Amino acid sequence: MSQSTTTRETKGLENPDMIGSLAVLIATACWGTSGLFVKLILANQEVSALALAFWRDVSTFLVLFIGLRLMRPSWLTVERKDTLWLVGLGASIGVFHIFWNLAVFLNGAAVATVQQAAMPAIVAIVAWLIWDEPLSARKILAIALTFVGTVLVSGVSVLGEADLTVFGFLVGLGTPITYASWNLFIKKIRDGYNPFTTLTYGFGFGALVLLPIQFFTPQPQGVPPSTLLYFIGLIIIATIVGFSIYTFALGRLQASVASILAMAEIPIVAVYAYVLLGERMSIDQVIGAVLVVAGVLMLSRRRKKRIRPTEREHPEGYYNTVVEHEP
Repeated sequence: MSQSTTTRETKGLENPDMIGSLAVLIATACWGTSGLFVKLILANQEVSALALAFWRDVSTFLVLFIGLRLMRPSWLTVERKDTLWLVGLGASIGVFHIFWNLAVFLNGAAVATVQQAAMPAIVAIVAWLIWDEPLSARKILAIALTFVGTVLVSGVSVLGEADLTVFGFLVGLGTPITYASWNLFIKKIRDGYNPFTTLTYGFGFGALVLLPIQFFTPQPQGVPPSTLLYFIGLIIIATIVGFSIYTFALGRLQASVASILAMAEIPIVAVYAYVLLGERMSIDQVIGAVLVVAGVLMLSRRRKKRIRPTEREHPEGYYNTVVEHEP
C-alpha cells in the first residue's frame, strides 16, 4: 500500500464527521433565526402560537412537495414499509410543536429552553439502546456542559422564580422527548431517502397532527406584506434550509452526536439577539454560552490514534495508518 493510498483512506474516515459537524452548526445557525422571524411576525400580526406552528408546517410541506413534483418527482416515491416511520416522524414534529408552545405558555421561555436541553441525553440513551451507539465519557461530559450552559444562558434567577406546576413539569418533560423523537425518526429513515423526501412527508404528517387544533385557536386575518415576508424567511431559512442540512448531517453522524452539536443553537441565538436586537448578556449568560460551545467542540474535534506497523508486519511499508475512534 502506498502513502497516497493511505492518505485517501484516512480522509475518507475523517471527512464524514468534519462535514457532518459543520452541517449541524450551519443548520443551528438557520434554526437560530426562527425566534427572530417569530418576533417580527408577532409584532405585526396577531396570531396564536399553535396557528403559527400549523401554517409553518403546512407551508413547508407545500413548498417542498410542489418543488419536488416539478423538479424531482421520483423523490416523492417511498416504500410502503417506510410509511409508518414517516408518519411517526411527522407526528413527533407536530406533537413537539404542541408541547413546546404549551411549555412556553405554562413555564415561560427560559424554563422551556432548559427543559428542551434534556434532549441530547434522551437521544444518547435511546441511540445507545437501539443502535449500540457508544456512550463514552466524553459524550456524557459534553451533554453535561451543554445542559449547564443552557441553564446559565436561560437565566438562573428566572428559573428560580418560575412557578412550575405538576402539569407544567409534565408538559416540559414532553418537550425534549418529542424533540428527541423526531431526531431518532429522521436518523432511522434518513439512509434510504433524500433529505427533501424525508422532510416533505415529515412536515406533511406534522401539519395533519396540528390540523384538528386549528378549529379551536384564532387564525390570522389580513396579513400585511411585511409579515408575509418575515413568514417566508421563517419557512425558507429557519425551516427548509435548517432542517434539510440537519437531515443531511444525520447521514454522517451518530444521532447522539448530532443532537449535542445542535445545542450550539443556544449561544447562536444569544449572539443574534445581541447583534440584531441589542439585547445584552449577563456574565452568567456569557459563561453559559462558553460552556455550550465547549461541549460542542468536544465532539466536533476528532481524536486520532496512530498505529505504526512493524517492518515484519509490513516489509514494504514505512507509512502510518490512521485509525479513528468514535467520539
